[in-house]
Order: sequence, then C-alpha cells, then structure tokens
Amino acid sequence: MKKSPKVNEVNEFLEIASDFEDPLEVLRESLSNAYDAGATEVDITIRSRPNGSDIVIEDDGHGMNERDIESFFDLGNSRKTDSIGYKGHGTKIFYKSDRIEVTTVHDGTSYRAVMDDPWRKLNRKELPEYEMTAESVRRGNPGTKIKITNFRSGHGFDAEELTYNKIHHYLKWKTIAGSTAHYFGDDQREMEITVNLDDEIDNTCDELTTTNRLEFPDEQLEPGNNEYPAKRMCKHYPAREIDIEYENGQTTLQIVGMVGGKDTRNELPTYGRHSAQFGIWFAKDHIKVERLNEAISHDNEFIHFFFVANCQDIELSANRETIRNKASPVYQALEQEVEYYLSKVTQDPWFKEYLQIRKEGEHRRRSASQRSSLKDRRERIESDGFQPSNKAEVLLGLERASNQSGSLSLTVEDFDPEADVHAIIRQDGALRNAAVHPNLTGLFEDEVPLENTEVAVCWNQGDPAELQEYERNGYFGGEVSIQLDNGGIRYQNGDSHFIEVIQVEDLLQTKSAPPADD
Repeated sequence: MKKSPKVNEVNEFLEIASDFEDPLEVLRESLSNAYDAGATEVDITIRSRPNGSDIVIEDDGHGMNERDIESFFDLGNSRKTDSIGYKGHGTKIFYKSDRIEVTTVHDGTSYRAVMDDPWRKLNRKELPEYEMTAESVRRGNPGTKIKITNFRSGHGFDAEELTYNKIHHYLKWKTIAGSTAHYFGDDQREMEITVNLDDEIDNTCDELTTTNRLEFPDEQLEPGNNEYPAKRMCKHYPAREIDIEYENGQTTLQIVGMVGGKDTRNELPTYGRHSAQFGIWFAKDHIKVERLNEAISHDNEFIHFFFVANCQDIELSANRETIRNKASPVYQALEQEVEYYLSKVTQDPWFKEYLQIRKEGEHRRRSASQRSSLKDRRERIESDGFQPSNKAEVLLGLERASNQSGSLSLTVEDFDPEADVHAIIRQDGALRNAAVHPNLTGLFEDEVPLENTEVAVCWNQGDPAELQEYERNGYFGGEVSIQLDNGGIRYQNGDSHFIEVIQVEDLLQTKSAPPADD
C-alpha cells in the first residue's frame, strides 16, 4: 500500500510566519508586492496601538483579482513566476496580527477580503479563514490597500525603536527601495515610497519620501587637504553584465559598486555599523541578501568596498535572509567570477593609491599624536617631577633609586604586568616575588592571592582610609594588619605571612635630599 506524506497546514503557516523575525520585513514584502503589481506610488502608514501596531499599505498598481487574493493568503501557491515573491512566503508575516483586510480594484471589480484573528488561531492550532466579497465598479483607478491590525511587532515597531531615520536606512539597505537595477538600463520603473508614522513613534518630521533607487555618493578621486585625506575619496566602478557558463547551464551576473572612505560611506543610508554593512553583497531582484567579503584579498579592507552582485539564479530561504543554493554549480561559478572581478579592482592603480594615501595620513596623525603626547609628558615632568602612572614606571623609579644609592641593592630580574605576581626582584643577592602597584591599595584591589607575594613595590601607600578599611574587613577571609612603621603588611589566612612594602617615592626623596648642616 502506497501512502503520501502529509503536511500539517497550521504548523507550516505558523513556522513560515515565525521565520520573519524582523518586523520591518512587513515593509520589505509590501514594497516587493507593490513593485510586482506595477505600482508607481506606495504609501505606508504605521500607528502605535496598546496591543501592537496598525499598518496600512496602499499602492496604485494594477490590483489583484480573485485568484491573486487566494495566492496572497495561501502558502506555496503564488502565481508569480519571474517576480520578487514568487514562493508566496512573504505575505505570511502579515499573519502575526489580529486582522488582515485587503481591498483591491482590478479590471472593473472591487474585491474585499478579511481575515480575523490569524495569529491567535494559528497558535491555537486552527487554520484561519478569510471572507471575500466582490462588486463591480467603474473601470480605472486600480490599486490595493492592505490594513494590518495589531501587528505583533516584538521590538521593531516599539515607539522607542522605530524612527524615520531607521526606516529610511532599512528601506535602502534591505528592500527594493535600495535597488541598483537602474545602473543597468532605463527599464527599471521608478516607484515613489512615502512612510507616515504617528507622533508617538517619531514626531521629527511629517513623513518620509524616497524612491526605489540607491544612488552612490559623488566621486572624489583626489585626496582632501586635511589630516584625513582619504576620508572623502570615492571611485565608482560602472555597472557590468557578465555572462557566466557553468556545468549544464548559463547565468548572468550584474555587478556595480564603489570604493570610498569613511565620510563617503556616511553619505549612504546604512543600516547598522559599517563593518556589518559594507563589503561585497550578493543580491536577487537587486535586493541585498548576503555578503561575500572573502572575495577581497586585502585583510580587513572590505569595509571600504560596497559592491552589489545581482543574479536571478540565486535561490533564497523562505524569509529571504539567506542564500540556500550555495552548494550548486551556479553559485560556485558566481563566487569565482565575483572573486576574479574584485581581484581586478584591488589591482586598480587608483585603489592602490587610495590605500597609500590612507597609510600616509595615518602615519602623519600618529606622528602628530606622538609630539603632543611627548610634550604633555615633558610638561608633567617639569611641573610635577617623576610621577608613575603604571607598574612599569614604578619599577623604573625603583631602579633609579637603587642606582642613586650605594647601599641599596635592588634589581628587576623579571616583569610580567599581566601575572598575579608582577615581578621578580633581586634584593641583596636574593630573588623575591614582588607585586607592583602605583599605590599600595592596589595590592588588594586586584583580588589575587597574596600567599606567594614577598614584596609589595609601590610609589606610595595611596589612601590611608582604604588601607584601614581592609584592616577592619580583612581580605578573602584572612586578617590584614597594616604595619608600615615595621616596613610591611602582615596577612594571616591560616599561616601568618609578612609582605615587605617598598615605597619608591620615599626612597627617591631620601636619596635626593641634601645633606644636613653640621
């Protein structure tokens, strides 16, 4: 007996909807659908509500017919074949809400479809249903309006999280609004996108208006005349279409990009840190998906590159966040071609000069910083004398005191500032374990065992009140007795242990003091 595998429809809807983790993906999916519908204008309105967010998306595209609406609500039943959301997964993010209402006009018919409580029903293991009505209207004025009530936004639409600036950057970096298709010809339809947030979310402006094109900053091939000469340097690498043959097939790579300094990159509406955004992006439908920064041979230099490598034969995961056919021959061929293309960019004389200008600018800044630092250090010595600020300088003072004294025999034989016991000194011919601190109070602040410390080398004792506090409270269950008049500290934690204290400041003052008058 043959049996066919079964699919739990509720679990599939729930899993696909849950896969869309960033609520801003509502905007991405809405814009992709509007573009596929031939829209030239899209208006998005977001209102904050106690239990979520109300989101309304309106476009002037050709609208949906009854079969299109079925595909909108169905899973894996999309009618699209060569457009952005051909799997029908994207609109399932809308199910994370209390209500989905679709109103659309197509070929003289107005359709209205309403689904109530989709998210609650899915989580109760019920398959939500929608009700659809249709009526004839006068031809013309097509378009679609989608209203999502109480969208379960997680953190992405919180009033403190969502701003016009964040939306603008997201649109340009993660959606069709950041398309580079216009660099490859005049056939890309321009789409005006308007976003309106209520004042509870962002009241800095009335609305955001942008298009579905990402434009590179203006070129600046020559360095600037300031201490960061390469920061605004920029070069565009024109759009190229490359036909690629691979095992049993052929595909086309569309690649365009730029190289630029930090100020140039800041002119782009980036979504996150530069290190997380710039580099070499693979894209499908001219929407950036994943980076291939290993295509850049220069270590850590990918941040200066921004290239988009688009190919329609890339296959994406359900949430469009990752490429799923990386093991395929087509992807391997694309990867090799992109690496070869970028190897030519890195050999460009302009790029090599750009790197050299950056290095020379950094060298000049370091030199200027050195001069400033040395000047400060010299002035400090002239005004305050020798005042160590770290362990190494304390030991420097110790050896200076030893050199100035004919009777004091102290040398540093070993120094490791990261170890619990920082130094080994030779005192009167014997090796002794030494902890080193600018102030004696640091001996306890590091919270390291003291049982193996024989000497505490410090510039001075520091705050006497802090030492008295350790004397009252003890140290890791042991008793502390500050006996500086007797030359040290007694620490008793089981066995009694005496730690000699050498205060370098006192030694230097003693050695440099003038002889007393007879």
